[in-house]
Amino acid sequence: MSKVDIFSLIRSNYNAFTKSEKKVADYILEHMQDVIYMSITDLADACNVGEASVFRFCKTMNLKGYQEFKIALAHSITQDEETPQMSGEITLQDTIGDLASKILATNINALTETSNLINETDISKAIDCFIAADRVHFFGVGSSLMTAMEAKNKFMRITNKTECSIDSHLQIMSASLMTDRDVAVAISYSGSTKDTIDVAKAAKERGAKVISITRFAKSPLTNYADITLLCGSNEGPLQGGSLSAKISQLYLLDILYAEFFRRNYKESTLNKEATANAVIEKML
Repeated sequence: MSKVDIFSLIRSNYNAFTKSEKKVADYILEHMQDVIYMSITDLADACNVGEASVFRFCKTMNLKGYQEFKIALAHSITQDEETPQMSGEITLQDTIGDLASKILATNINALTETSNLINETDISKAIDCFIAADRVHFFGVGSSLMTAMEAKNKFMRITNKTECSIDSHLQIMSASLMTDRDVAVAISYSGSTKDTIDVAKAAKERGAKVISITRFAKSPLTNYADITLLCGSNEGPLQGGSLSAKISQLYLLDILYAEFFRRNYKESTLNKEATANAVIEKML
């Protein structure tokens, strides 16, 4: 996508917008810094319009969708700033010490905000689902797939019921064969990743419990979730796959792991010893 000045694009197309699209345009022009970190559902709610109106707003400007709009918005904001930025508050003038301090602060803030967003009741319900399930399948694409694979790697040390398919076709096939005795853990920072939404929808239709791990309480993904666990890390459209977002997701998964271990202490201990012994010959 070639870089465009989103503000000029909005103003040049303003007369072509519908009444609802003009609400979206006005809100963006007044709250440009906030919109970068908003989901399509958040923006629609803020403008008192439907998600379809936001999508049409993007299409009117010949953009493929909301994500392309946010990328264009981020480029436009960066171009307006006097100090060139790499990501977030990191600038081209920063020293290595500055980088280390800013990245540390970003990660600490992500963990702190995630901790503040934790709902103990939801965590407990999620573990109840894990314990009752025949299978727990972790889903994600892109950087969220890396998180899903890490979750599989961690839980398989204490239980044999977890799964994680790498290919998106295999994921949707697995979801389509789920039952009401299964749990789908759908991981998506934005909650707007089409493949993950499709998987959650398919799992839900099969009667499986769906747990979403995402940044936004309201998103297309959470529409299909029985339980939503929120991670507190702001990630702009030019920061896809940021480690602070991944760290906050892994923090939630670590809590789920520890609580599952606590409630199934005897079995988990035996399984952990067995898996540890199984790989001990692989080490010097």
